[in-house]
Amino acid sequence: MAITREQAVELFRKYNESESLYHHALSVEAVMREAAEKYGEDADYWGIVGFLHDIDWEKFPSEHCHKAPELLAEINTPEDMVHAICSHGYGLVTDVKPERMMEKMLFTVDELTGLITATALMRPEKMKGISVKSIKKKWKDKSFAAGVNREVIAQGCEMLGMDTAAIIQLAIDGMTKVAPELGLWPEEA
Repeated sequence: MAITREQAVELFRKYNESESLYHHALSVEAVMREAAEKYGEDADYWGIVGFLHDIDWEKFPSEHCHKAPELLAEINTPEDMVHAICSHGYGLVTDVKPERMMEKMLFTVDELTGLITATALMRPEKMKGISVKSIKKKWKDKSFAAGVNREVIAQGCEMLGMDTAAIIQLAIDGMTKVAPELGLWPEEA
């Protein structure tokens, strides 16, 4: 791989000061790593793509997915990573279509991590013991985490040819591994 996680974190922090956006990046990274491991892909590579997907969001929201290539060039990000990162905004802010499995996964889990985070924050036990059933229940409540685009998640599941419950479980598994770092693990008594 041409870039390291340390380079990715440094670049992300250069353009994003928000801790909630950093936590989102960590969430998506964790889910992408989980997916890569499950499907026999390069977890470090997929993880960095997940971590950097919103590189241009905080400082350049009106240029989201369009400013990213310029910022990513600062660390010589490989073109296929840049394409993957830009494709997560397909149909919303860009016409760069997710083609490879990694891109389709990123497109799908970006919004899903937001729904899982919002659900976890409502529970005293946070991510501990969270289930697909609890996420699906919140999914149906359109006023809950109203900013989460459920249509994008469903479209991504369709692109992947995967059941929504399977993607939710994958995301739960990935996010649970980093839940303490995200502040989504209950404090021990």
